[in-house]
Amino acid sequence: MKTMTLAGKRSQPGSEIIPDADWWRGGVIYQVYPRSYQDTSGDGIGDLIGIAERIGYIASLGVDAIWISPFFTSPMKDFGYDVSDYTNVEPMFGTLGDFDHLVKVAHDHGIRIIIDLVLSHSSDQHPWFIESRLDRTNPKADWYVWSEPKPDGTPPNNWLSIFGGSAWQWDGKREQYYLHNFLTSQPDLNFHNAEVQDALLDVVRFWLDRGVDGFRLDTINFYFHDKELRDNPPLARELRNDSIAPAVNPYNHQLHIYDKNRPENIEFLKRFRALLDEYPGTTAVGEVGDAQSGLQIVADYTSGTDKMHMCYAFEFLSKAPVTVDRVRTVMTDFITAAPEGWACWAFSNHDVIRHATRWGDNVNDRDRFLRLLAGLILSLRGSVCLYQGEELGLTEADLAFEDLQDPYGIQFWPDFKGRDGCRTPMVWSENEQSAGFTIGQPWLPVPPEHRHLAVDAQDHVQGSMLNHYRRLLTFRKAHRPLAKGSLEFHESGDQVLSMVRRDGNEAIFCAFNLSEETQIIARPAGEVEPLDGHGFSGFLRADTIELSPYDAFFARLG
Repeated sequence: MKTMTLAGKRSQPGSEIIPDADWWRGGVIYQVYPRSYQDTSGDGIGDLIGIAERIGYIASLGVDAIWISPFFTSPMKDFGYDVSDYTNVEPMFGTLGDFDHLVKVAHDHGIRIIIDLVLSHSSDQHPWFIESRLDRTNPKADWYVWSEPKPDGTPPNNWLSIFGGSAWQWDGKREQYYLHNFLTSQPDLNFHNAEVQDALLDVVRFWLDRGVDGFRLDTINFYFHDKELRDNPPLARELRNDSIAPAVNPYNHQLHIYDKNRPENIEFLKRFRALLDEYPGTTAVGEVGDAQSGLQIVADYTSGTDKMHMCYAFEFLSKAPVTVDRVRTVMTDFITAAPEGWACWAFSNHDVIRHATRWGDNVNDRDRFLRLLAGLILSLRGSVCLYQGEELGLTEADLAFEDLQDPYGIQFWPDFKGRDGCRTPMVWSENEQSAGFTIGQPWLPVPPEHRHLAVDAQDHVQGSMLNHYRRLLTFRKAHRPLAKGSLEFHESGDQVLSMVRRDGNEAIFCAFNLSEETQIIARPAGEVEPLDGHGFSGFLRADTIELSPYDAFFARLG
């Protein structure tokens, strides 16, 4: 659809959809990992044209937007999360013209485009860093985080890299250390420098002018560091969490209060939001990479209307099982911390073991369990990110060491196998070469166990996992409280999660049996009108509701 001219400049006439300032609140975002979605060039690596060719499929799911992981110019040391040019496309993914085409095709299908911005750090091959490391007096000398060594030549403090080892790398040219929270080839930008902030906001404007509808901000809480470079304190063993770094990585042994999560970030986020507000209908979701105080940071970053629209939380990306108590605790803690804030929930993404394996390996009926989890995440208060292949029920691939590409997995093998297992190619056709992903040699193997879950094997099967997701997304759109309403939990024992989503005068009761046994719960007070169209079979009796194992029930309350 075409629209009136908006406040912000748009360089792609006709490539806009009707702005809705509130579309993101309760929106469902489908994450596309471009390397693994669809290859059209035959090089075995997915590309932007491939995504454009599959927009019809994405639209058939009923999602509101797609989030595309980084496709910018990059040496690919961390597969695009090491950017060497923020305003161009890495040739393996295509061209700026291909991106413009993708935006238009998506908008023609009513799908918004969210792109992944990596602002906390760049590649060491970015022209900014190349200039910065020349000497201590050049115009960009202070654009990255440089520091003198201690008198004995060791790093300035005890900060650790998520990818292992010290977060400081010695540079012989400047005879100083530079900070890298990730790979040594990913130096951290110095957000205390106003020129850096301005340059990065220029990048944001470039893509807004190109027609994007929003941004997923990678590692948003890593932007600022403590100016005094104080040591992080130790973290008690019982508080450590595996959703940020594996247990084999000592990164989890610190309380990260000085190398990230700094209060100065709030003012930058306000500058960022002010820029987005010039472009009606755009949004931003910040990834809070912190398992220690993540919900409080999400609350801080989304409170009010002058910072992030929403934040991408890690609370459901760890191995901790999904239980009634856990879901209630996470949701209650967030609502208490930020009653007017907004979170974006995910069970899987490109960095963690797929939840079909992470949680599904521990149940007797994985298929029913995954169907229940789909209903659950699409009923929680907040927006939702679905990761490509999640709608097919894809499990984590178990790859051989020689097939690994991820430097994280190679570094910590065999105790931690890295992120390649969740990044294997999308399976489109059960019997085609490489499952329809490429006519070439795929950059990661296509797991044989994924083939029978391919899109063409599920598309026309009414009871398939794929069509279950389609039904649920249609159901969510038909009942506004599920997307935008408030949430209040009901007491239904320790095996059934029950809650009411309320928007205006409409209230929807939801109940989820998280156990492998049939459960009977009390009927809510007042008029209860069972709803259908969601694919579950829980049913209402005179005074109770009966739920089969891993089953759900939905009703409108009078």
